[in-house]
Amino acid sequence: MLSKSRISIVLLAAFAFLLIGWQGLRAKTTTESSDIYQYLRLFSDVLNIVQDNYVEKADSKKLMYGAINGMLRELDPHSSFMKPEDYKELQIETKGKFGGLGIEITLRDGVLTVVAPLEDTPADKAGILAGDQIVKIDDEPTQDMTLMEAVQKMRGVKGTKVRLTVIRKGEKKPLDFELVRAEIAIRSVKSRVLESGYGYVRITSFQSGTASDLRKALEQLESESGSLQGLVLDLRNDPGGLLDQAVEVSDEFLEDGLIVYTGGRLESQQMRFEAHKNSKPHNYPIVVLVNAGSASASEIVAGALQDHKRAIILGEQTFGKGSVQTVVPLNDGSAIRLTTSLYYTPSGRSIQAKGITPDIVVKRELPEKDGDEGTDEARRVREKDLPRHMENHKKESEESKPNGSGQETQKMLDQDNQLRRALDILKSYKIMAQMQFK
Repeated sequence: MLSKSRISIVLLAAFAFLLIGWQGLRAKTTTESSDIYQYLRLFSDVLNIVQDNYVEKADSKKLMYGAINGMLRELDPHSSFMKPEDYKELQIETKGKFGGLGIEITLRDGVLTVVAPLEDTPADKAGILAGDQIVKIDDEPTQDMTLMEAVQKMRGVKGTKVRLTVIRKGEKKPLDFELVRAEIAIRSVKSRVLESGYGYVRITSFQSGTASDLRKALEQLESESGSLQGLVLDLRNDPGGLLDQAVEVSDEFLEDGLIVYTGGRLESQQMRFEAHKNSKPHNYPIVVLVNAGSASASEIVAGALQDHKRAIILGEQTFGKGSVQTVVPLNDGSAIRLTTSLYYTPSGRSIQAKGITPDIVVKRELPEKDGDEGTDEARRVREKDLPRHMENHKKESEESKPNGSGQETQKMLDQDNQLRRALDILKSYKIMAQMQFK
């Protein structure tokens, strides 16, 4: 990310350039500057022709905004122009509260694609999935929409409706979803005890305060359990967010070494982020859950913990967004979001368009419907099912009983095969550590 001072320099330089005008341009002698001058003259000619000859009086501001928007669209899917109202919305969003559907989108191969629905939002509850391609918003085709235009159409007043038409892999025809907009107040960190000694932390997005909330969650889990034996860190369907929060979250579990580094054309874009010794280390094994909806900041955390052998990564291939966007405010209240660098994991891996490959690949299984008696599990017969079986009168000790939040936690485990696998791995680690090999 550019520092405030660096951004100021960029803005002042751009403003000075506009004031210099054509005389300053003529002073440039390089071939590149000569080419830029020719294209700027071409742009000026087109602008004058439009203003003088278009059938209606053209709005100069609208034309200039459109030109800037078109320029940035030529770069990559994540670079974009934000009008003043769009920039204000972005600032609100990073603080974790905004109005809309709760859906993170990107352009993939020119198609508006869902990165992930945010947990407990209208999009999540309606069944929107990571990888869905949004082809229409309120019956308007999205093929020529920018990201910001699509976001604007999905945002709106709480209680109003919006219709999304999506193409989903495996479905023969498009799916229609009618969603009701809500106030999206994201609680980025959630936690609970799975079983005695085993904790669970879910990060839904990386926004301001995420790292602080994580520390509070860990303190609570560690105090409730006395001594944690293992932790599941759930980054599934986490579309990312702020780079500094991803670094802080990684740093919470690492004592030293490189977390992530960025590489760009300018020296200021080449940054390295190192871990620091924690006042209270978290000395227990960790399993990180990821899937195709884990992107950007989520991939930074997963990649850092994987490269340092600090955690086992379990789940499915991640999204593969390995670029860093810098938001540069402009003097009229608008801003540009510009891809300025790529980030790399400590071992030098670029995640861009590839993602993080889990150490253990586990596909998510859809939970069985209530009352489904056709599963192998339902057909299995155990000792307790046999007629005249002997009862076990010895009471189970409190230490071996699942605690957490009772039935809710057990239901979550029953319906989530990836989470069950992660917990099994953590429990196996403890068992293996206690074994003696000769």
